[in-house]
Amino acid sequence: MSTLIITLPPSTGDATTRYDHVLTPEGQTVAAQATAFPASLPDASRGVSETIAVIPPENLSWHQVDLPKGVGTGSPRLRPVLQSLLEDRLLDDPEDLHLAMEPGARAGSPAWVGVCDKAWLRQHLQVLEKAGRTVTRIVPEFAPHTDPLRLQFLGEPAQAQMVISGQGVAGGVLRLPVTTTMLALALGREGLPEQAEVLAEPAVAALTEQLLQQKAGLQQRAQRIVLAAQTPWDLAQFDLASTGRTRTLKRVSATARDFLTAPRWRAARWGTVLIIAANLIGLNAWAWKEQASWQAKRSAIQSTLTQTFPGVKVVVDAPLQMAREVAVLRRATGAPSSRDLETMLGALGSAMPAGRSVSAIEFAAGEVRLKVPNLGAGELAGVSAKLVPMGYNVRAEGDGLLIRQDAAP
Repeated sequence: MSTLIITLPPSTGDATTRYDHVLTPEGQTVAAQATAFPASLPDASRGVSETIAVIPPENLSWHQVDLPKGVGTGSPRLRPVLQSLLEDRLLDDPEDLHLAMEPGARAGSPAWVGVCDKAWLRQHLQVLEKAGRTVTRIVPEFAPHTDPLRLQFLGEPAQAQMVISGQGVAGGVLRLPVTTTMLALALGREGLPEQAEVLAEPAVAALTEQLLQQKAGLQQRAQRIVLAAQTPWDLAQFDLASTGRTRTLKRVSATARDFLTAPRWRAARWGTVLIIAANLIGLNAWAWKEQASWQAKRSAIQSTLTQTFPGVKVVVDAPLQMAREVAVLRRATGAPSSRDLETMLGALGSAMPAGRSVSAIEFAAGEVRLKVPNLGAGELAGVSAKLVPMGYNVRAEGDGLLIRQDAAP
């Protein structure tokens, strides 16, 4: 999946505005660059998973403020505090401007605030939104930084511009027209620091080297835009906030829409349909087989009951009916059952510890109480362990035992 990086033009936007854009597959290299109308920009059908907007330097001003203690980036009072701090520095009403804090800003420390026209920014975002290119992140083309001084020369020789940023630059980012006079004013008497970095677009590289009398590194505009997108900046804050969760949801939505509609995913869609259909058929076949197996077992139980006891004509609850028939047969033959006293005492005799005697016996159908003086917990556990497999429940009751056979044989 690729990232679409769109540079917002300085003028207002509409459906006929042409947007410079860059496609990057992994966020570091330039795969394609072009200019297009909003509806013609690359979208999810071309593998775009995220759209980033870049604000040019002429539409963004920078102001450094000291955040009061207790007012951090997550504070609900942050925007009113910023409006109050910047009110005397701004020419327009703060309500008409979009404000954005630098990443990692902390309460009680200086921080940079980016300011741009809110209506201009909203209009571009709405134009792109209507065209199906939802912006999930907004970054500045140039931003304040603490690295050594950096000079970047842009444009064409006749209208070349110079952007200065880095340590000691008033206003964070300084943009000037490239003339000998302006260059001298910008650099001052001491000239260019030794650690300063000089970059120039190919069209103004010769002019840059002529003015500075030193070699300049070449940097295409598309490369600079990709580098801007790599920074941690995100100007989509306050009422334009785009949280990580929102970005993820938009990305997933775009990917899903692409998968459902893009021609290049047609084979994958058919494959997915076939896999789902095969699974549904397999599940139904498995359910039918399990149901048939259960029905066969049920029929076998019913057949066993009716063959063993021909008197049973209608099978309702086979296990219960079989237990009743066995009980009737036992009573008819006089055979003892597991609920009879004789059988229960026989089972107890095989489980009782050696040397123990019973002082009293109280019997009711399927239940016998015995007094066994001084029977220890370990001995009780041993008796229970032997009787439970025989179908008896054993528990201590006072100074004796209660043995119960709940299930009718």
